[in-house]
Amino acid sequence: MNWISNYVRPTINSIFSRRETPDNLWTKCPECGTMLFHRELVEHMNVCAECNHHMRITPRERFSTLFDGGIFAEIEVPDVPLDPLSFRDQKKYPERMKIAQKNTGEKDAILVVEGEIGRTPIVAAAQDFSFMGGSMGMYVGNAIIAAAERAVKLKRPFVLFSAAGGARMQEGILSLMQMPRTTVAVQMLKEAGLPYIVVLTHPTTGGVTASYAMLGDVQIAEPNALIGFAGSRVIEQTIGEKLPEGFQRSEYLLDHGMLDRVTHRKDMRGELITIVRMLMGMPPAVMGDLPPPEDPLAKKAEKPDEPPATKAVGK
Repeated sequence: MNWISNYVRPTINSIFSRRETPDNLWTKCPECGTMLFHRELVEHMNVCAECNHHMRITPRERFSTLFDGGIFAEIEVPDVPLDPLSFRDQKKYPERMKIAQKNTGEKDAILVVEGEIGRTPIVAAAQDFSFMGGSMGMYVGNAIIAAAERAVKLKRPFVLFSAAGGARMQEGILSLMQMPRTTVAVQMLKEAGLPYIVVLTHPTTGGVTASYAMLGDVQIAEPNALIGFAGSRVIEQTIGEKLPEGFQRSEYLLDHGMLDRVTHRKDMRGELITIVRMLMGMPPAVMGDLPPPEDPLAKKAEKPDEPPATKAVGK
């Protein structure tokens, strides 16, 4: 037995040829415990292929699959005071905001955009639960108002994806004031005769549920989403009774008349296209392999040698 060739050399080769394996290749489903490969999870839109559990998804990931060609343009939202109450608990409020912004890459807990779905122009907004629990602060209120105003100006329907733990405690009463502000924004859409569609995702609770999240003309929810105002434990302690199985879940709310639909994430785009076009009095969309719309941010270079376009005149 050659000790050098049989043991030393293979050991040295294994050390120098070892490659670091990324630690984010697999995700464990919190519902069934199945290990899911990251590429397959992305293809399934963050839905477990084994148990159909709908995991959280960022607004940009959601919009990239919702809009035609994954193309959308962000709508500008007015800035708000950074720390209006000088709030501090274990950390200062600005420190928490910087951490959330660094972790998510977003300015705040909501993203407002415009684009086309099935060649149907819409304005859309989606909350990001990974940003301080999707909490509703002044920026979220400004974002929904900006989206409603844009929808009214362009005469487009407004689709909102809610995901929040409620009002943002670091902004106190200023956060609670967003409930009536956003309600007024929804009323603007109704007075303009424009559809307001809400898609409730897991979880949607607190002051968000008590305001704009439950005011849609059509209320849709993802499967098994937690939807409610107070938590089940608080309710049980208040009424002194055990709550029914599945209480505050989307299927339970559908059975008791609080929702219109419970729709799987992979079917959400087609569902929204059908509902939006129906409410806008438009013909059914042509489902096919249509080319993606032009990117609104792309600038077309004019050809210098091309003669100016002439207007055709009929005989």
